[in-house]
Amino acid sequence: MSRVLHPAARWLAIPALLLLPAVAVAAPVEPPAIAGVPIDFLLFALTLIGVALFHRHTLPIAVGGMIVISLFKIAFSPFAEGPGVAGWLDHLGHEWVLLTNLLGLLLGFALLSKHFEASRIPQWLPKLLPDDWKGGLVLLFMIFVLSSFLDNIAAALIGGTIAGAVFRGKLHIGYLAAIVAASNAGGSGSVVGDTTTTMMWIDGVNPLQVLEAYVAAGTAMLVFGIPAAIQQQRYSPITREAPVGVVIDWVRVFIVALILITAIVVNVVINVRYNDVAGDFPFIGAAVWVALLVCVPLRRPAWSELPGALRGSIFLLSLVLAASMMPVHKLPDASWHVALGLGFVSAVFDNIPLTALALQQGGYDWGYLAYAVGFGGSMIWFGSSAGVALSNMYPEGKDAIAWVRGGWHVTLAYVVGFAVMLAVLGWFPQPKHEAPKTGAPAAAAARGVN
Repeated sequence: MSRVLHPAARWLAIPALLLLPAVAVAAPVEPPAIAGVPIDFLLFALTLIGVALFHRHTLPIAVGGMIVISLFKIAFSPFAEGPGVAGWLDHLGHEWVLLTNLLGLLLGFALLSKHFEASRIPQWLPKLLPDDWKGGLVLLFMIFVLSSFLDNIAAALIGGTIAGAVFRGKLHIGYLAAIVAASNAGGSGSVVGDTTTTMMWIDGVNPLQVLEAYVAAGTAMLVFGIPAAIQQQRYSPITREAPVGVVIDWVRVFIVALILITAIVVNVVINVRYNDVAGDFPFIGAAVWVALLVCVPLRRPAWSELPGALRGSIFLLSLVLAASMMPVHKLPDASWHVALGLGFVSAVFDNIPLTALALQQGGYDWGYLAYAVGFGGSMIWFGSSAGVALSNMYPEGKDAIAWVRGGWHVTLAYVVGFAVMLAVLGWFPQPKHEAPKTGAPAAAAARGVN
């Protein structure tokens, strides 16, 4: 790693300083800077600030920021691949597979989530809830499990719908925060459970490295889950009634399983057996859509979801592309301290570009990154897409101060979960395409907090 930012300048660039996919560069060109902070980072930070402050205009802000950054780099700050329009086109040539895979998965998983909802399993789940405060805790664990294979937005909305029914529509803001935290925690250790972990998977991170995030996420679930369930029971006790006449659509359950298994198998086969062609074509995104289309005669997908999913996908892809253009050689070295800080940054800035920057930089223990960017956004309602979606369902959640005050246990849980993971596993940074060490002695010797 070449030069790092002056300590004072790091704080000016903090929204942009921790994120991206990897590009081999022999001699990085120094980008134009103001007070030691590359202008590229400042433009990116302004884009993230705009997204954080103006929630009703996130799409034009993200697209506009990506365009402004592209034009600036074409004119003044050469790309890693070269200067000018030619460098920009070469950069797109490197990134198109990642972006197309991500687009295919985002759109495909939107339809997968609707298949799961239509299977009627969400209507059947309240049957499993106890009748006291433990009912609220069990519901949070259900959301955690659902998010491990569904999009965290879908898991949060399903959980919010069930909670609204069993708590008579009266949800404590601390429990709202806990629903979001459970959905984000559940997705943090699964490469099919969250957009950020899916990005890592597509970019070559071993799924077993991401799986380690469950050490922290499981700990965090207990830390915030119990007080949140007690909060909710005192605020509005559970009044669950056993569902009657709910018939599960097992065909849709089969479709969901087929899509997930197809994505996992194709990714493993391509990256393990045909790694030399993995970057030539968006195999994973294409596989999801092949599985979806093959199942159309069995059950019709909710095609009406695609326009909204497409708008959300363009928003995320614009941020990912903008992040991919940042001069990563100017970032501070990856460390567990930086990873911990990323979680707090993720509470106020979208975690997609944060993940993209971290991937571009490399050098992280990916389980820590997955937990930090996945769970950290739960600390404030607009820190994750799941929080924004659930607050649209329960508008009382759109009070940042009340969210932090009522959901104090989420912030505590983030820190405790991170500390437990650090104590149990240590900090073990790993290249994206290197398989984890399987021998216990070797792993124990290699681990150690830096």
